[in-house]
Amino acid sequence: MTLVALVDDDEDLRRATTQLLTLAGHQVQTHEAAAPALAAIGADFEGVVVTDIRMPGMSGLELFRALHARDAELPVILVTGHGDVEMAVGALREGAWDFLAKPFSPDALLAAVTRGAATRALALENRRLRTLAEATAADELVGESAAIRRLRASLPALADADLDIVVEGATGTGKQLLARIIHRSGPRGRHRFAVIDCAVLSESALPELFGAQGPIARADRGTLFLDNLDRAAAPLQHRLVQLAERRAVALDARDPVGVDLRIVGAIDEGAQDRLLPALYHRLAAVTLRLPPLAERPEDVALLAAHFLTAHAARRGMAPPPLGTAAALAARRDWPGNVRELEAATERLLLGLDEAAGETADLPLPDRVRAFERAAIEEAVTRTVGDVAQAIRLLGIPRETFYYRVKRLGIDLKRLRGDG
Repeated sequence: MTLVALVDDDEDLRRATTQLLTLAGHQVQTHEAAAPALAAIGADFEGVVVTDIRMPGMSGLELFRALHARDAELPVILVTGHGDVEMAVGALREGAWDFLAKPFSPDALLAAVTRGAATRALALENRRLRTLAEATAADELVGESAAIRRLRASLPALADADLDIVVEGATGTGKQLLARIIHRSGPRGRHRFAVIDCAVLSESALPELFGAQGPIARADRGTLFLDNLDRAAAPLQHRLVQLAERRAVALDARDPVGVDLRIVGAIDEGAQDRLLPALYHRLAAVTLRLPPLAERPEDVALLAAHFLTAHAARRGMAPPPLGTAAALAARRDWPGNVRELEAATERLLLGLDEAAGETADLPLPDRVRAFERAAIEEAVTRTVGDVAQAIRLLGIPRETFYYRVKRLGIDLKRLRGDG
């Protein structure tokens, strides 16, 4: 349902146009003069403005300019008489969305309103993503899904508790990032965050690893992040049991050397059985799970906006175009999770990803379709396949929902998990 602000001093025309828009499924706010309309239409107005040009007092053209100065992305459709066409064309150059010459056909008005509403939805979604990305950039744990909100809320307690942690998650979900955030948020943040990739260490590397001058000793008073812990060889796991007991043994020394550090181990989803029970239970004082993007589709566009904004700023580039984040998010299922999505934003900004570039430069109708697809899929996923609830969440008529599902080729059975 599109919100339309209709401004016209002609009561009969205002009533007829309101009826036309209402029957087409739009919600109409009527104003008989430009001044009260300007007062009622805020900077975050969610719809489209349709205004006559010639009115007593403030004209429709003056209303457009005032609204445009407040929000240049607000679609304003001007209704003109025959003698005002040249004036309306000039307004288009200034940024007006469209103009209709009287007498206009109902189809022309509805088409202009529909196009304007789609563009407005993209603009507001882009603002929402940018605002959320900026709000969550401080702690870098970006997302508004329930799982990410719970993790973010638990960060102060996790940082202060100083307990060892096992973080479980699929490849690319951000396990090391979460460990770094916890490290920086607590008293150990002043000291070193050391990373050891357990998957690549051979038995011959143990003397250096556990030596008095090795990376574990240098991480004293800081945090030791054990990446791919579930892929560690048996000899390394046995030695890590000693480390979990806070004893790091220098192989050329007679007595154990104590260390003061916090250990965060990262394992693949469901891989705890690959660890020695003695190691797992010593480290898993706290267990955290980072869900894949497939389980939090509402975060994908937000993450894309965050990465696009951050990488563009770092490279001194202009912000990405309207709708890029939503269009990029709708491209695929992102099996590589956050890491894959971030790499795609880098390629897009550098012009190295042909498919991403094509998506970023899509004409408006294609960007609208990408946004509609992302919004519908997110609503169905968030409501766990409850279509009626998804329709209420989207705020559109049931017939419109099924029409768009069919037109966009959305597989509802797949989203519901049927079959």
